[in-house]
Amino acid sequence: MAINVHIVERVIRVIAGVVILYVGLEMYGMAWWAWLGLIPLATGLVGNCPVYRIFGISSK
Repeated sequence: MAINVHIVERVIRVIAGVVILYVGLEMYGMAWWAWLGLIPLATGLVGNCPVYRIFGISSK
């Protein structure tokens, strides 16, 4: 898996993922949409975005 996400974008994705998880799980008590925070968190940690790959985009 090649990295196709820039380091700045990766940091933003990780922060956004953690915030979404926190707000959904802590403030709203296990809201289903909180688990959507795993998507930006995972893509930020791994550095590979499957949607970018489909469209041939690379912000790296």
